[in-house]
Amino acid sequence: MANSLSFFCGQKGLRIAVGAAFVLLFASTGAIAAIEIVPGISLDVISSKAGPGLATPLKILLGLTLLSLIPALLIAVTSFSRIIIVLSMLRHALGTQETPPNTVLMSLALFLTLFTMTPVLEEIDKTAWQPYQAGKFTEQQALTAGIDPLRQFMLRQTREQDLGLMVEIARAEIPTTISEVKLLHLIPAFMLSELRTAFQIGFVIFLPFLLIDLVVSSVLMALGMMMVPPMTVSLPLKILMFILIDGWGLLIRALVGSIN
Repeated sequence: MANSLSFFCGQKGLRIAVGAAFVLLFASTGAIAAIEIVPGISLDVISSKAGPGLATPLKILLGLTLLSLIPALLIAVTSFSRIIIVLSMLRHALGTQETPPNTVLMSLALFLTLFTMTPVLEEIDKTAWQPYQAGKFTEQQALTAGIDPLRQFMLRQTREQDLGLMVEIARAEIPTTISEVKLLHLIPAFMLSELRTAFQIGFVIFLPFLLIDLVVSSVLMALGMMMVPPMTVSLPLKILMFILIDGWGLLIRALVGSIN
């Protein structure tokens, strides 16, 4: 734990975070440099071999504007969606309503997301951010190199059916290589796959708690205690069972293990 804290708080962790933000700012537009956003419309605002780049004040303005996209990108291109949905389903399965609070679940989901995305962020830092800081890459080259690890991660988590669905809806040609997969198709397909996986894990979580609810309801009805709400009895039993089986450890292990 101490090593992990020193990593995230140290200079290397800061460099990785900055590099990740640098790439995530432009990921939703597919590396803004001369990339076609929608058919017939392209955006070319980054420097290229044909001419000079943007002035520094304009780059700062563009960066500050795109900072508002970071929360959406955090949900769209990382494992955050899967983690927060599973944690929310656990809370509903326990029947504890607002316990743990939303702030606790969000904080846990954010740190678990950072933990699971660390290999991707390290690759982005190595292949894109450090060469860019050293002056070896232009903005366009850094964006292209930085998006590749993120693309690889999303493709590993995306089902072929979901990606095929988005390509079919877009009426686009079927990609034959990884580099031909457009982010416009990959990101929604990745999110669909994340939702499916999160609901599968959530279903497995609900089953033991549902069994406890059924047993408690049957016992209360057999005893003629129909005026006693089943939740009053089942809630402490579910919490006790969750503690005895080390539920949080099992859940975190399952979540991290499902992200490869």
